[in-house]
Amino acid sequence: MALLDAHLSNVQIAGRLHISVRTVENHVSSLLRKYGVADRRALAAIARQADDAPAVQRMTGSPSWRTGFVGRAHERDAVLAMLRPGSLVTLTGPGGVGKTRLAATVAAAAALGGAFVDLVPVREEHVAAAVAAALGVGESPGQTLADAVVCALGQERRLLVLDNCEHVLDGVAALADRVLAQCPDVTVLATSRERLGVPGERVVPVSPLPLASDAEALFADRVAAVDPAFTAAPATVAEICARLDGMPLAIELAAARCASLGAEGLLAALDDALRLLAGSRHPDERHRSLRTVIAWSHDLLAEDERQLFPRLAVFAGSFDLDAARRVAPGAVADVLGRLVDKSLVVRENDAGSWRLLETVRAYALDRLAAGGDLDEVRDLHLRWAAETAHTLADDPGPEWDRFDAVRDDLRAALRNAPQGPGELPHRLARALGHLSYARHSAGESLEHFKEAARHAPTASAAAEDLSTAAQVVFAVGLARGAYDLLLDSAAQAQAAGESGARALAHAVATARRFTSGFPEPIPFERLRELVDRAADGSGDPVTAAHLAIAEAWCPRAPLTSPDPSLAVVAVAAARATGDPVLVSAALDMPAALAIRAGRFREAYRVAGERLALVEAMDRRHPASAAEILDAFHNAWLCAFASGDVEGALDTAERIAGDELLGGHPYRPAAKLVPPLVLLGRFEEALEHAQPMWDAWRRSGMPVAAWLSPAASAVALAYGLTGDRAAYRLWQGRAERVLGTGRFAPTPDAAVFAAFVDARVAVHAGAFEDAAELVTRAFAETATGWPAPYARAAGAELALAAGLPDADRRLAEAAQAAGENDWAIACLARVTGS
Repeated sequence: MALLDAHLSNVQIAGRLHISVRTVENHVSSLLRKYGVADRRALAAIARQADDAPAVQRMTGSPSWRTGFVGRAHERDAVLAMLRPGSLVTLTGPGGVGKTRLAATVAAAAALGGAFVDLVPVREEHVAAAVAAALGVGESPGQTLADAVVCALGQERRLLVLDNCEHVLDGVAALADRVLAQCPDVTVLATSRERLGVPGERVVPVSPLPLASDAEALFADRVAAVDPAFTAAPATVAEICARLDGMPLAIELAAARCASLGAEGLLAALDDALRLLAGSRHPDERHRSLRTVIAWSHDLLAEDERQLFPRLAVFAGSFDLDAARRVAPGAVADVLGRLVDKSLVVRENDAGSWRLLETVRAYALDRLAAGGDLDEVRDLHLRWAAETAHTLADDPGPEWDRFDAVRDDLRAALRNAPQGPGELPHRLARALGHLSYARHSAGESLEHFKEAARHAPTASAAAEDLSTAAQVVFAVGLARGAYDLLLDSAAQAQAAGESGARALAHAVATARRFTSGFPEPIPFERLRELVDRAADGSGDPVTAAHLAIAEAWCPRAPLTSPDPSLAVVAVAAARATGDPVLVSAALDMPAALAIRAGRFREAYRVAGERLALVEAMDRRHPASAAEILDAFHNAWLCAFASGDVEGALDTAERIAGDELLGGHPYRPAAKLVPPLVLLGRFEEALEHAQPMWDAWRRSGMPVAAWLSPAASAVALAYGLTGDRAAYRLWQGRAERVLGTGRFAPTPDAAVFAAFVDARVAVHAGAFEDAAELVTRAFAETATGWPAPYARAAGAELALAAGLPDADRRLAEAAQAAGENDWAIACLARVTGS
């Protein structure tokens, strides 16, 4: 009310009291209701007339800043609400988190008058003297300084702020207890890195600023002060603030370096944050660098606390009590609790995990290295990580929350492990490979299995790791990478005195089955040489089945398809193993032979059997990756080739919803679009079209044969709805995804594009190019999977355009349509039969 009497606006009052304008508005509304008056002028009059009108009193010793107060509105209002007469409120938190600034802001908003006492330079026995000096009182005969403080505070409504209490806790606790007992109208607000321990104390933990809001706002405010022209991508600023844990002091020190380093330079330099974030001329020497802020807390630790604290720095993320015990001797639980109390360790949640803020961890690591214990503690950490990862990987139903909680530490332990062969790093890398794959991080899994091979204690173990890495490749990239890894695996096996036959045979089958994954085909003679080398190592049923599959794909007489008779032998050998992965791989041969011969219904039946086998595969193991991917693709292709458009859509929807397959940026959409278009569900199809195309472009625009029919299908949707511009755009895109040179449009893609053009011409009644379009529709072999579609549409166009050879085209189309339900229905409609 005194400020209202001074004719200040709500904005000015908010600035004076460091509170929000909304809070001022709420208070003014409350006062208007309380006094039953109509406007602010009436409230000002009441303030002048009332003898007991509240006055804004002076807070002596309160620090001032030339920068704005950013964020913390909720904490400020919450603390203000706690400042009741006779109460003690303590703001706790690590150094640099902003306790002093928050306390000063709260004190200004409270407007109670009193004293703000900085205890940094004060020793335990001089606490009362420091408070007395701030209040302007001294000793007198028969009166101690504590007595003088109590008398000075008296019975008035006052606020005593005791800042930075952590090094003088006993002295502060004793004085605060006495003040509150003898001055019932006084409130004590303390800041400390640990609580005072006084009965009735209310502790308010002050956390780092929240990311994606106040932390970035503080950075922007401070950097604008040193470089008004500064600009940076929001993502870069967000990463800087995240690397600094949202700590206000760290953010302010970092912002001060932006003028010289720029945002990207600053981000790169944060790997050595303690060295970078220094050089401030802050009046408080403790706040001139992060190192001195943390060192202040470290120097107050007891001996057992100093022993445990640096050892905890080996954990990159959160850790539980058992993990802490593995890297440190002694009574860990008690000491850990004290470190939490001193704000050097943060308790994560009620489940019992803790962590160090990254800046604190950097300081602790320096202490660990300086003490000569870094290697020992890293060895203990590695042993814990290897055992933890192995236990999780062996669990058939692992607790993924547990894995996610320790994942960063498992990675860090592997990263810090000694180079070269070693049982512990090998065990850790292999377990991490399996866990990452099961957690759908195939790219990371691949790197872990390669790392396992580098740490493998024997050549035999390295061969197994490289073979598993090859299996992971099918989930992340080109089959050529799997081929190379399988050859490396075979070489390691042979170095161990083994045959390597299984890896060699698998490499041959990979090269022949997945040709689209090879930028340049492997010469047939080279593959035949590998088969001959592998044949010397046949023995167990699994290896025999691999060899049979390789022999069928790469017989002595060169064929473009598997040898039919050898394929039958291979399927029988695979079935004898009972392994669904091997059986699926073998069945790919009769399916491929059937679809290449135009026997689409037979291929569809085999594809159904392969799809059923997927249910029996262990999805957590990389060995299943290639067969899961290929079985679903083959089932979709065979459904589409057979004209079972509903079946193709059902399979496409299963692909899109599958944990392994659905995450690809554009392949699931490429399977959904064609059946949706043929079913007339244009709107749904077009919802997938542009995101599919954009995802392909973002991925680097690789050659993508199966994107071409999808793009052609999008063109068909636009053509049938009369959008000629979009139709031509997507025609061009269908050609573009196939590349040039040896990746020029494939026959299948060209035939499907011809189907689209013929179908649109019939719909639009555009017959001027009918003869050319019909010729294109019938140009390729009748056994390709799009041929029934193209020939049925071409025959319909020939009939609609009145071409002289229409009857011949209808007859040819009928021959091709026998294996395709859609084409049969189309011709029945055209001929009225």
